[in-house]
Amino acid sequence: MKRKSEKQKKLDEAHALFLRKIGYSGKKRVAKRAEKPPVSQPVSSLPALSNQIPVGVAAKRPPQRYSGSRTLLGIAAMHKSNLVPVFSKEDAELISTMRR
Repeated sequence: MKRKSEKQKKLDEAHALFLRKIGYSGKKRVAKRAEKPPVSQPVSSLPALSNQIPVGVAAKRPPQRYSGSRTLLGIAAMHKSNLVPVFSKEDAELISTMRR
């Protein structure tokens, strides 16, 4: 059995003092339960029954419609097979000159 050095003894004593300071006794520490403050009931307009879900009311969005101003000419492949839509001849020329 090895003997502890003086330095190790001092370290062990300091550690034991620290453990006592934080309340560790070598056994499983049981957490102290704090008193919970009373829970106030929120005032709401929810119905008493849980199977009824309140639904909000909002204005209906106008439906989106295709104006026909842009026509898809095709799909081009850019760097690493990245597919992009082509809407005009200029787009196709620009995409063809892009290398990366």
